[in-house]
Amino acid sequence: MLIPAALYDWLLLLHVLAAMVWFGGATAVGAFAVRILRAREPGAAAGFVGSLRIIGPLVLAPGPVVLLVMGIWMVAKQWEFDQTWVEIGFGAFLLAFVIGAAHQSRAAIAAERAAAAGDDAEALRQLRRWAWGMGVILILLVVATWDMVFKPGL
Repeated sequence: MLIPAALYDWLLLLHVLAAMVWFGGATAVGAFAVRILRAREPGAAAGFVGSLRIIGPLVLAPGPVVLLVMGIWMVAKQWEFDQTWVEIGFGAFLLAFVIGAAHQSRAAIAAERAAAAGDDAEALRQLRRWAWGMGVILILLVVATWDMVFKPGL
């Protein structure tokens, strides 16, 4: 017998899928950055940061947006915004989003400019800054996932 899913179940599915895309995309892109930093191949940083202009909007940007919309909708439907686990989740999301929007974009632009100017050392230095930022974002996403699973304060 097929039981129809409630709206909340669909919101949760989309929320989890968006988190998977964001976390998986950030992990994969971060792993490529680490490989480039370790190999120190001339010109590799330029190719990588150039590809971020495509990967970012197609893979890394939609995930957080869908995640946030579905999260707000689920909380409004079934939970309370003043619950500890909801506040922690929104805080981790906000911090990860701000790091991505402010730090990551600046580091990527600086790396791209350095690569275009032929300064491979500076491009790698900026890519290293970008990789550290991505590591912080991934840690925040793990904290948010822990928070969503265990719901502290509930």
